[in-house]
Amino acid sequence: MATPDPIKTARLVTRELRGGSRDGRPTKIAVARRTYRAERSDVWDALTDAERLPRWFLPVSGDLSVGGRYQFEGNAGGLVERCSEPESLAVTWEFGGQVSWLEVRLSETDGGTALELVHEAHVDPALWEQFGPGAVGLGWDGSLMGLGLHLDTGESADPQEHEAWAVGPEGVAFFTECAEDWARAQIETGDDPDKARAAAQGAIAFYTTPPEAAQEG
Repeated sequence: MATPDPIKTARLVTRELRGGSRDGRPTKIAVARRTYRAERSDVWDALTDAERLPRWFLPVSGDLSVGGRYQFEGNAGGLVERCSEPESLAVTWEFGGQVSWLEVRLSETDGGTALELVHEAHVDPALWEQFGPGAVGLGWDGSLMGLGLHLDTGESADPQEHEAWAVGPEGVAFFTECAEDWARAQIETGDDPDKARAAAQGAIAFYTTPPEAAQEG
């Protein structure tokens, strides 16, 4: 699959950060928005079809209907909480013993479809200081890029190609641009600018360090 211009692609997403509360505990809410040159029905199908999801994201198993439980291979699983085709879906996002909440909303625009992704989580203060919103934000940035490539070309992603791209010059440029924008969003919430920028560097290193280098470190 052809790789896009990393900086232009990173800038197709607008990023927002805000605070929330669930079960009496504070949450962090990361919001990412991007418009695709595809019909809403096509974007919806790419997001919800079990046979199509592996072509740009990950293989999925389980029950994708409301009330069912799903599992992405090697990643998160959870409960399908709500689904209103082709407008919105909401699931729990359960990974590493932690539960967070994910909602995706689609709306029609002139010549395309606007996607809004909202990820809400209780965040450990130490992890927030180390990685900031980039901990989840950069992962979704990569996924939104993969979705765009799939919608534009109809091709399937090659996981090994993507892993090599992520740690190469273009991937580093892409994740750096994204992380710096997440830091900007974090600063706009009132967080300390120096700490936000330091956390962005931590997130960049996490996403762009080759596995063998990380093990050596």
